Amino acid sequence: MRIGKRLYSLMMFIVVAFLGGLLAAGLIVPVAGMATATGTAAVGSLDNLPTELKTPPQPERSRLLNADGSVLAYFYDENRIYETLDKIAPIMQQAQVAIEDHRFYQHGALDLTGTLRALVRSSQGNTQGGSSLTQQYVRLVLVEIAEESNDAAAKAAATENTIARKIRELRYAIAMEKTLTKDQILEGYLNIAYYGDGAYGVEAAAKHYFNTSAAKLTLPQAAMLAGLVRNPVATNPVDHTPQAIERRNNVLDRMAELKDASDNPLITAQQLADSKAEPFDKSKVRQSRLGCANSKFPFICDYALEVLKQQATALGATPAERLNSVYRGGLTITTQIDPKAQRQAQRVLSKRVSPKDPAIGVIVMMEPNTGLIRAMAQSRPVMGLNWRKGETFYNYAVGKSQHGGDGFQGGSTFKAFVIAAALNDGFGTGTTFRVATHKNYIGETFPSCNGSVKVTKRWTVDGPERGSYNLWNGTAQSVNNYFVPLEQAVGLCPVVKMAKAVGLQPASGEDITKLAYPSFTLGSVEITPLSMVTAYGTFANRGVRCNPTIIKSIKNKAGKELPKPEAGCKKVMDQGVADAVNKVLQGPFTSGTLTGSRIYGTTLAGKTGTVPSNKAAWTMGYTPDLVTAAVISYDNGPHFKKFWKGHRGFLHGIRLPKSKTYLSGFGADAGRMLFKPAMTYALKDIGRNTQFSDPPQSVLNGESVSVPSCAGRGPSSCAALLHAAGFGTYYSKQYSDTVPARGLIGTSGAGSASKGTQIAIYVSQGPQPVPTPPPTPSPTPTPTNPGRGGR
Repeated sequence: MRIGKRLYSLMMFIVVAFLGGLLAAGLIVPVAGMATATGTAAVGSLDNLPTELKTPPQPERSRLLNADGSVLAYFYDENRIYETLDKIAPIMQQAQVAIEDHRFYQHGALDLTGTLRALVRSSQGNTQGGSSLTQQYVRLVLVEIAEESNDAAAKAAATENTIARKIRELRYAIAMEKTLTKDQILEGYLNIAYYGDGAYGVEAAAKHYFNTSAAKLTLPQAAMLAGLVRNPVATNPVDHTPQAIERRNNVLDRMAELKDASDNPLITAQQLADSKAEPFDKSKVRQSRLGCANSKFPFICDYALEVLKQQATALGATPAERLNSVYRGGLTITTQIDPKAQRQAQRVLSKRVSPKDPAIGVIVMMEPNTGLIRAMAQSRPVMGLNWRKGETFYNYAVGKSQHGGDGFQGGSTFKAFVIAAALNDGFGTGTTFRVATHKNYIGETFPSCNGSVKVTKRWTVDGPERGSYNLWNGTAQSVNNYFVPLEQAVGLCPVVKMAKAVGLQPASGEDITKLAYPSFTLGSVEITPLSMVTAYGTFANRGVRCNPTIIKSIKNKAGKELPKPEAGCKKVMDQGVADAVNKVLQGPFTSGTLTGSRIYGTTLAGKTGTVPSNKAAWTMGYTPDLVTAAVISYDNGPHFKKFWKGHRGFLHGIRLPKSKTYLSGFGADAGRMLFKPAMTYALKDIGRNTQFSDPPQSVLNGESVSVPSCAGRGPSSCAALLHAAGFGTYYSKQYSDTVPARGLIGTSGAGSASKGTQIAIYVSQGPQPVPTPPPTPSPTPTPTNPGRGGR
């Protein structure tokens, strides 16, 4: 049996040698049937094979950077950093050639001795190495092309254990050596080869295993890398250190055996001994931050990737093409994320709201004049599935289309949109309403975009304030029963259209104008913190809306800058109106609900927001340089339902179980605990302190409307007259000695008043009753007792 096998091998060697000679000459290969592991491989004429192999650019990893240049994440299908041959250590070149094809620079595309050996072994059903380095490079390119086009059949053909594959590779190799130099082929090989543990190409491998560059590789390092190519899994030094050391030493031995052009060994005996004595240092292994889950700021990373996929049209016509560019294009993508501000925001959040608390905290910061996001932090910063550890896959700062959650109701932060719509429509800061502590608006009508909306059910709005309020103190104190009638006077349509214009968007992605309900001014819509910084940023930027963007620049592997998703900055409201909004919104910080969140030396504008039942607490604050949203909300997820059943007041008067933070449940919580420390640090880091512009007095004053005289009218007729002139009214009963009961005494307005102001209609109750004097008490008789007196 042994003689038979030897005879067969000898015969096959002779046959293959003959074929190999023809191949070397570039001649025709006759059809021959050869036994292989998978059956018969038919090999036809070389003329039937393509003569040119187009080598596509090798896929390289892309980098996502913070504003300071530090790496936020890597994106790649293959972790590769392409380097030219002059940036790869000569010792690495020598080691790779020595172990894979030591006659590489002497022979052509075919290493006849190695190829014949491989063909003989393959004819026995055991594929053997021995292909020239050029042939190996051809195979790697064919595999890469198949993976690029997602062609499973082509990949199988490029890796099948057949002589047919060897002949295809050889044909391509012959053509390749006619168009590329040996150095160019070696450069391509060193960059495309897989070196195990996710490292493609020698530069990525050098960084991964040794925390160095390909240019600085030492002899033992180069020998280890060179040895990995043949079996990168079994000899991976991270998981199989002894096998990797043994393989490295094999490479070193081979280098000691081979001679250079001067007939000297490639390495000396001393170099051999010293290199073999060097251990593999696992402490130098560096893992690249593949994808967003492994990033220090995973949710920022995920948002950036979504922006690239959805908006970066320069990277491809479709989302799939754009992602392919990101994962294979070797791009350098820089964000405006300030890692210092981001870490500070994260520290602030983590101190106040634990990832394991049944509540969620979020801070988002944006430059209003560019739309660039500077920070995006949340109380659950780890991306994952284990909710018990406080992990999540939701980015609570953004909407559902960008992997966000349900959003949060905005509370009284929505009053800013009523303010803007009112000032834009001629209502002034002097517009005054009489406020009740509690008011039921059932039966009231609110003008809308399509007719009117009537409140058909009991809707009682509460607030501790009562008396007369104008836009200044109504805003500073966030008076609910001031803003509901103001919204009613302005109309729902101008309010929601203003909200949409400045950038407010529901978390669901719906059109905000479709949600025009009377409760809008109290923030009944679920929105995102990112949407809120966009909207308030429009006020800060004097009426110019810049949509949020996280991408500062995109460069291809050659360093050429590519078009990036733009903020699309656009004027959407009058500059003077925006300045007036900013002036009014300074009130909460100077004399209202945010006095505890003031920052020394900085003029701030903004608004608190408390959601009904204290389910969320907001603070929006900004300067012309930076706008910040801070929110604390109860978590309505299924894991915490049981907890909140026992806390029907939600955030009101609660101490969070993990962080032990006590919450009042009002918007000032978010201002004092989150906004102030995060904003203080970020503004200091920016180093700018741009001041707000003074608004035109004409906008602050609004339209002054003549108050019509109600002389000779009754109360109802007077009210109708005032309503027709654009005023609100309320009745106030007073005693009168001259006007009969239920008659009109007069009104509170005379001459002119701010548009929309409520005018008091004084209705007579008749003469004031004369008080009845208390009855005179009867005199008490003086007792007499002569027998006892004088003692």
